[in-house]
Amino acid sequence: MIERRDVYQAIADPTRRMIIQKLSGGALNIGQIVEDSGITRQGIAKHLKVLNECGMITLTQKGREQFCEARLDQLDEVVDWVNESRKLWGQRFEKLDKFLAETKKL
Repeated sequence: MIERRDVYQAIADPTRRMIIQKLSGGALNIGQIVEDSGITRQGIAKHLKVLNECGMITLTQKGREQFCEARLDQLDEVVDWVNESRKLWGQRFEKLDKFLAETKKL
């Protein structure tokens, strides 16, 4: 069975979030991503593989270097989910507030 990766897996790990943050400023080569990360090149490569499988980045070979570019539009799915969840919980809290206000009156 093939495991399908999604945007939620991509952002679940703090290292991958750090990589996405770095790439939000533009394309970088792997060495630039490793720089100041405190993570080995091999470790970053494993995270880049996951991000690529999730569709969060594109990898492009230019000469001997591989460049990574963020596909931030993939985060729209997360934004939509957060907005729907916020709306749902807002409605629930409003109902709770109303219930508590009515209970106080008794």
